Amino acid sequence: MRKMTIVIAAMAIISCKGNDETPGEIGVEQDSTLVDEAVAILERPATIGLTLEEANKLAELPLNCINVEYPNKLNQTLSGAEDLGEPKELHPAFYGCFDWHSSVHGHWSLVSLLKQFPDLKKAEEIREKLKTSLSKENIEAEVKYFSREQESTFERTYGWAWVLKLAEELETWEDPLGQELSENLQPLTNLMVEKFKEFLPKLNYPIRVGEHTNTAFALALAHDYAVTTENEELRMLIDKRARDYYINDDNCPVSWEPGGFDFLSPCFSEIDIMRRVLSKNAFKMWMNDFLPQLKKKDFSLEVAEVTDRTDGKLVHLDGLNFSRAWVLYGLSNQYPDTYDHLRELADEHVAYSFPNLVGDSYEGGHWLGSFALYAIQESNKEK
Repeated sequence: MRKMTIVIAAMAIISCKGNDETPGEIGVEQDSTLVDEAVAILERPATIGLTLEEANKLAELPLNCINVEYPNKLNQTLSGAEDLGEPKELHPAFYGCFDWHSSVHGHWSLVSLLKQFPDLKKAEEIREKLKTSLSKENIEAEVKYFSREQESTFERTYGWAWVLKLAEELETWEDPLGQELSENLQPLTNLMVEKFKEFLPKLNYPIRVGEHTNTAFALALAHDYAVTTENEELRMLIDKRARDYYINDDNCPVSWEPGGFDFLSPCFSEIDIMRRVLSKNAFKMWMNDFLPQLKKKDFSLEVAEVTDRTDGKLVHLDGLNFSRAWVLYGLSNQYPDTYDHLRELADEHVAYSFPNLVGDSYEGGHWLGSFALYAIQESNKEK
């Protein structure tokens, strides 16, 4: 069996351009030599993880977009001409990286990398950017935006969940800056918690899609936040609603996946939340009905292939490979006796998409680094 190392080391050969470029030019032309080198790195036996040099390269992706205002997809609902505004005016904290939620998880990536590697080459620049973006005033403006008549459901529930992921990362950062930024973010964090608490009891049926509105994905991130911050009210609500939504599901049609624009797996996303909320015995019984084939040592699932990485929707499939991987890693880590064989499948998914961060266009570069980082983190969690 081939031992795979994620192409994290390939980040050492990625050439990231500076902030003086136009958004469409971020990244470089994909060169066959670089890809060959990335593949060679893949085949080298190693431990999955980041080195300082590799982390420096990975940090370039969010650094090169969090202050890039255009192109921009505002996802705004207008109640009148007075609602119009420039992205930076409307969202002073999260105006970059093409859309609001990508900016949020771009900031999460920077915090996560800085926590793991305080000696990052651009550590001071990252700290200054975080301090500027996540200022008290900017977060107050973000909170105010949600009070607009037509924007109470803005970024429901994907962006809400990523705010809680960012909040969790800051909460666990033992650095004075982390505590300062956590306090600055708190009004927006509190708002997202309240939005989940208001919305989930009204959502009778879960949203089972492979894109932003997937309910299970949001529940998983929100559940992690609730556990870390000991928010029992939110955790208990998520536990209840996850059971309400998914406990009777069986024979999930994973063979129907992926959809053409998926970056999440509807089947795997359910697994990710249910492994969090069910006891060990209950989860194993549920999996026997939901996806029993995953226990088979020869279970296989083809990676999602991307035909055009300049197409913002088609490149979603690279994200799907990363999100499938983090679910498989999580399942393997939590239940190694039953699902450890799935790590190799997760490795294969990451191996396909990670080299494509080399020379990626802005369509993928503004968000895929966060998905890759999340997958890497899940692969390294203790069993």
